[in-house]
Amino acid sequence: MPLDITFTLSDQDLEHFQAIVDKAKAAMESDNNAQQIEDAARKLIDEARSSDLPEFISDRLTKLQVVINMLGDTEWQLSADDRKRVLGALVYFCNPEDIIPDSIPGLGFLDDAIYVEIVLKELKNEISSYEEFCSFRIAEENRRRAKNEDPHVNREEWLADKRAALHARMRKRRRNSAMSIRW
Repeated sequence: MPLDITFTLSDQDLEHFQAIVDKAKAAMESDNNAQQIEDAARKLIDEARSSDLPEFISDRLTKLQVVINMLGDTEWQLSADDRKRVLGALVYFCNPEDIIPDSIPGLGFLDDAIYVEIVLKELKNEISSYEEFCSFRIAEENRRRAKNEDPHVNREEWLADKRAALHARMRKRRRNSAMSIRW
């Protein structure tokens, strides 16, 4: 029988997470560290998939995959500022000494799972825009194949308009968002 547990993070709780993020960001200031951040998030996802973690933790950690895909998708073309924002949201996962050390069996990833929820909420505009872009790309490829057209011909042209519209919408929604967390 499943059991739902709900809890609320107070402003003080969020500030605690933010302090850890700020400390990790200070240690990861150079562009060379962007790859370290991506690698740490990928490692966390791999560990979640290969470990015998509780399902509620594993499910949340694997939700980071879309964020990692967004960073690595060359056709999505995140701007430098947007990329920095996404990496800033992931920097927490670079810290092996986070709130609960990952080495503690069963519970070590609990804080990471909580933080994933914060990341997903903070990046909801980026994620929804990226998911729409991916859906459009697949649908357009399929449409072109159905018409016996090569989906790679003029690919950048047919992606550019959709990408530009989604990037603009993403930024507008973010500006209008009232989130108090700062990355």
